[in-house]
Amino acid sequence: MAEGALLEPGDTAWADALARTDHDVYHLPKYVELDAQLSGGTPAAFRYDEADHVLLVPLVLRTIPDTGLRDAVSPYGYPGPISDLSPANTGFWARAARAMTELLRCHDAITAFVRLHPLLPAPTVSLERVGTVVRHGETVGIDLTLSPEQMWTETHRTHRNQINKSKRAGVEIVFDDWSLLDEWISTYHATMRRVGATDFYFFERDHFHRLRAALGSSLHLAVARHEGSVLGGNLFFSHGGIMHTHLQSTRDGHIWWADKLLYHEVRLWGRDRGNRVFHIGGGLGGSDDSLFRYKAAFGSLRQDFHTWRVITDPIAYEKLAGPVTAEALAGRFPPYR
Repeated sequence: MAEGALLEPGDTAWADALARTDHDVYHLPKYVELDAQLSGGTPAAFRYDEADHVLLVPLVLRTIPDTGLRDAVSPYGYPGPISDLSPANTGFWARAARAMTELLRCHDAITAFVRLHPLLPAPTVSLERVGTVVRHGETVGIDLTLSPEQMWTETHRTHRNQINKSKRAGVEIVFDDWSLLDEWISTYHATMRRVGATDFYFFERDHFHRLRAALGSSLHLAVARHEGSVLGGNLFFSHGGIMHTHLQSTRDGHIWWADKLLYHEVRLWGRDRGNRVFHIGGGLGGSDDSLFRYKAAFGSLRQDFHTWRVITDPIAYEKLAGPVTAEALAGRFPPYR
C-alpha cells in the first residue's frame, strides 16, 4: 500500500523519515520552519510511504496574492528529495513524484519548485515523469577524506600563495566564538552591499540568532581576525558528515587574503572532525563564472546542480502565467512570481 502526506514540523513522522534516510541540515524541521518565516510561508514536508520504504521532500507553501491559491518551494539551500531507496529504484521515485503532485493539487498548490541536493542525488528520469528538471551547472566540493597534504596539492598555486601570505600577515581564524556573531553580521551586510545583492539576502540580525538557536551544533562560525579586528567569516553547516558554506563575507577594505585562509582552515577543521565532504557551492545561478572558478581552485570534486519544476494544476497556472512553454519551464519559475 502506498500513501502520501503533508507533514507539519512537529509531526513525529518527519523525524522518523529522517532517522531512516541519509539527509542534510536542509531537511531538518527547524531549518524549514525558520526559512518559512522569511517568506511568510507555511513549513511542510511531503512524505511518501510504500512497502516499508520512505521518501521525504521539505517544502514551504506560499500564498499567491489575490488568488486563494498556493505554490510550493524548497527552503533556501539544497533540500532535495531523500529516500532510503537508492536512485536506481526509479519506479519508486516516479510513483512518489506523482503522489506529491496529486497531493499538492489537493491542497491548492498549483506549482512546485524544488532544488535538488548535489550530494544526495535523485533520479532525474523519475522526476521528469511529472515535471521538468533543469541542469544549472556544477558545484564544487572538497574531499575531506584526503590528507591535508593532498588537499593542499589540489589547491591552485595562487590560492596557496595567498593563504601563506595571510598567515604571515598574522590573520587568525577563530571557530565558534559566538560573541563575534554581531560583528561578523556587519561584514556580511557590507559584502551584500558590495555585490549588489537583492533585498532577500539582507537577512536581519535576529534571523542569524534564530538560526543558531534552531540548528545548535549543526551551525558553526569561523571568523578571520587581524590585530583584534574582524575581517570576515564563514557561517557553515556540518551535519551527517556533510559540510556546506552557508554564507561567507569580508569587510570593505584590505583583508590580507583572509577569504582564502577561511576556506583552508574550515576544511581542515571539518576533516579533523570526521566530515566526508565540504560543499562550497557554485557560481551565480550555477554558471561557470569567476565565482565558480574561484571556488574550483580549492578542490576537485564536481557535482551537477538541478532544479525540479512541477505544474500540478495546468488550468490555474495558465490563468496566472499564460500557456505552458519550454522557455517558461526552463527560466525563472514560477513566472508569475
